[in-house]
Amino acid sequence: MAAGSSVPTAEERAGQLPPGGLEPRQRLVRDLSLSAVLAGVVAVVVSYSGPLVIVLSAARAGHLDAGQTGSWIWAISIGSGLTCIALSLRTRMPVITAWSTPGAALLVTSIGSYAYGEVIGAFVVSGLVIALIGVTGIFGRLMRLVPGAVVSAMLAGILFSFGADVFTSLEHTPVIAGSVLLAYLLGKRWLPRYAVLLALAAGVACSAASAKLHIRLDHVGLVQPVFTAPAFSVASLIGIAVPLTLATLASQNAPGVGVLSASGYRPDDRLLVGSTGLVSAVLAPFGSHAVNLAAITAAICTGPEAHRDPRRRYVAGVACGAVYVLVGAFGSTLVSFFAGLPKELVAAVAGVALFGALSGGLTGAVREGKDREAALITFLATASGVTLFGIGSAFWGLVFGVAAHAVLNGRLRRTPRAQVPGPPTDSGGAPGPAPHTPPHPEPDVPRTVQGESHEGTKPCTPPASPSPSTRSGGTSPAPSASRT
Repeated sequence: MAAGSSVPTAEERAGQLPPGGLEPRQRLVRDLSLSAVLAGVVAVVVSYSGPLVIVLSAARAGHLDAGQTGSWIWAISIGSGLTCIALSLRTRMPVITAWSTPGAALLVTSIGSYAYGEVIGAFVVSGLVIALIGVTGIFGRLMRLVPGAVVSAMLAGILFSFGADVFTSLEHTPVIAGSVLLAYLLGKRWLPRYAVLLALAAGVACSAASAKLHIRLDHVGLVQPVFTAPAFSVASLIGIAVPLTLATLASQNAPGVGVLSASGYRPDDRLLVGSTGLVSAVLAPFGSHAVNLAAITAAICTGPEAHRDPRRRYVAGVACGAVYVLVGAFGSTLVSFFAGLPKELVAAVAGVALFGALSGGLTGAVREGKDREAALITFLATASGVTLFGIGSAFWGLVFGVAAHAVLNGRLRRTPRAQVPGPPTDSGGAPGPAPHTPPHPEPDVPRTVQGESHEGTKPCTPPASPSPSTRSGGTSPAPSASRT
């Protein structure tokens, strides 16, 4: 039985597929969709059009040569790509990974104080520590203390500025941003699965017509990775490894798990955090400072714009990983391509691609009356962009939200793994209760998503509590018949 399987698909129930289900490659081909692939591509464009600039700034601050800088880009791209592909296929969730943007930001001010070998040694230690914290379950136990409404509010706070950027872009490039928004709305009305594709096409066409595209590919060639032997010093471990570990866990992995949970998935934190930490350590000698779960780009791939069936959104994670690997292989060549896209175009397309995830986060945040004040505090703190002690606002949104929830509602209760916020409906409606866990799982459908249906299933009212057979070791089986 394949990992992450639970109940039979409609095809298996009809006898069209063998009882053992499909092979992974056959399943991927069957689940392939243009909307999911596009979501993965948009996630990569957003990554290389913004956060990569911070990595390049850190490389300049560390006085790295062209070979070392290219190797750094190669390492974080290949690490992100391989983990996206492997974890998405393994869990059949849209697992999106990326490099640590807060980690790169702190390197801008600290990397120049140490020999490059010592910096690499700090990267290795940081990756191993993150992997250890992940596989031991410490990270997951802390995350399960966070109420679902607070997680949803954090997601909404993270995405708020991206939604607002659609309209602030109108001030500078009204034609480009306006065409993106109009095409998206028309697409949602008549071709909802391809709304983001239409928005991207309209934006690119208007950018080209207004001479805003500045794409140059001067030299095309594969990157030659540069290996640097790690060296270890107490100073670099304290000055780089410790803050890098804290920033990656608090500002990247915590929101990343939160995005998956708020979208209705049941992420196995041990697998996700542990494996990304290990990959970071392995690729550290080539320059990778940290590979971790993504939050903003993950939200692009976990929402209904990727696919209306959440069980087929994992294709977006595979597509994202494939493009990461392609870009990493060619390094700065394709990075210059993404850099040539107008920033207003990138902001507008990213914003409309995140509308569904933002709507779902807001819905989950206000679902329960007793949680609304804590959710509001979480949303405001996260959306404020405040940075305290070098740690970003997503972490502090969780801290303030959990504290407010504890004050207003008494002591925190640990949330079981099987009880996470349900996903929004395709129309942005409120999520439903957690579904019943089938006592005897069958192959081929991921046990990763709750609350949304396969095509052809009829709505049913699930019981109030999960089945005793629900396992506590990660993802849980999906309902045998679920609602739309």
